[in-house]
Amino acid sequence: MKKTFRYRFSTVVLFLLAISMLVTGCGKESSMERKKANGKVQVVASFYMMYDLAKKIGGDQVEVKNLVPAGTEPHEWEPGARDVASLEDADVFVYSGAGMEHWVSTVLASLENRNLVSVEASEGITLRLGHEEKEEHEETDEDHGQYDPHVWLSPLNAKKEMENIKDAFVKADPNNQSYYEANYTEYAAKFGQLDQEYRDTISGLTNKNIVVAHEAFGYLCDAYGLKQVGIEGLSPDSEPDPAKMAEVIDFVRENHVKVIFFEELVSPKVAETIAYETGASAEMLNPLEGLGDEELAAGEDYFSVMESNLEKLKAALE
Repeated sequence: MKKTFRYRFSTVVLFLLAISMLVTGCGKESSMERKKANGKVQVVASFYMMYDLAKKIGGDQVEVKNLVPAGTEPHEWEPGARDVASLEDADVFVYSGAGMEHWVSTVLASLENRNLVSVEASEGITLRLGHEEKEEHEETDEDHGQYDPHVWLSPLNAKKEMENIKDAFVKADPNNQSYYEANYTEYAAKFGQLDQEYRDTISGLTNKNIVVAHEAFGYLCDAYGLKQVGIEGLSPDSEPDPAKMAEVIDFVRENHVKVIFFEELVSPKVAETIAYETGASAEMLNPLEGLGDEELAAGEDYFSVMESNLEKLKAALE
């Protein structure tokens, strides 16, 4: 992320925070009134993956708002005044961390909501380094650009994130501790089953190389012995130079790669170009950064998408 962008972001955030004071008004009072009316803990999630985990743990005891709109790529998304206002009105704020949400520290430091329980869901997970340019490492004041933030693509990491969210809900709403614990136990078993399914399926495949549009799948690859070759690094909206394109094309040909994977919320243009040049096909592999309206309406979630990803990996590597 460039310094000019960070400066512009900080300026915009300060402006929006000033506006939010007018928007919220008696925000804390309205929050109390709403909770009194529906009896639910008010939760704000930073993007889809956190929203999904929070809904699963909270069930009918919580009301969850996803800050990032459906179909929006979350890496460079920024909160507006109404988003900040929703945090002033919330009981729990769930974010993944590991550099995924570059705006979190600035926004949290500005809030007047001293009762807000904030949870960095990736806390306690061993982070893997990404492969961004050195210049971006030097510019960052947090972990953005240094660590791969896509921790949830390992099911066992997603399980740990859910545990951290569960603990935050218990802190905010101790009267329903047993309810949250029971939900966690149910889904922890499902994460274990999904992990075993990945292990059983991928261990039987001889080809372990996947070519992806950008390096979002490092945790998944580390967990199951795959090797990802990224057309680009961690930034989903950058484009490779000709030398990098030629390098990837050579790799695809030499290793008989059948499928070039792109992502749902990012243009498939580069992946399709390499597929055309090599005779491979281009398929979507979902990093679960966000789902579209149709997928949400169809009831898709972490488990169904990860099952679909596994089927696509198996077909590509057989």
